[in-house]
Amino acid sequence: MRLTGRSVSSTGHVASVLFIAFAAAVFSNSREAAADPAFTVSSTDLAPGKTIGRDLLFDQSECKGGNRSPQISWRGAPANTRSFAVTIFDPDAPGRGWWHWAVAGIPVGTDHLPNNASASGVLRKLGAIEARNDWDTDGYGGPCPPPGKPHRYIVTVYALDSADLRLRQGTPALMFEHEIRTMTIASAQLTFTYGR
Repeated sequence: MRLTGRSVSSTGHVASVLFIAFAAAVFSNSREAAADPAFTVSSTDLAPGKTIGRDLLFDQSECKGGNRSPQISWRGAPANTRSFAVTIFDPDAPGRGWWHWAVAGIPVGTDHLPNNASASGVLRKLGAIEARNDWDTDGYGGPCPPPGKPHRYIVTVYALDSADLRLRQGTPALMFEHEIRTMTIASAQLTFTYGR
């Protein structure tokens, strides 16, 4: 916005500042919009107080699980949602954390993913795409923390304002997350823990 004129009265200056502040609030992509209390996520596999099954654990390294992605449901997404994305991230892993799953391009109208959606072909049928996780495999890679203090795993469902994502299957999860955040209008989270 360009303001012209050689002199502005103090009243005019205050009005201009207020208008600019108002315009910035209206036109900015506010992150506060992502904290929508009506938008919630749940999981039959990750219910509070429930120990996660071995079927969700990674299937290599020291963990011999089934590497099945968890069932996830969501509701209350904003009316202007155009697609969904889901991530699972471990903030307690050394360094920058650990990406276990990132999937985008889930069509609007979808309100859940079944157990094992990653490996079963359900996501491909939906037209969704999955990132390369930090286990260096495409799709879901379950928890397998080192022995010791349990790690937290944050499941986030994002409501996006676009279905046109500039992402390809196998793109690193960190790049998925960056693209997802630029289009997020609301998000919902649940956290589970697992330790060995």
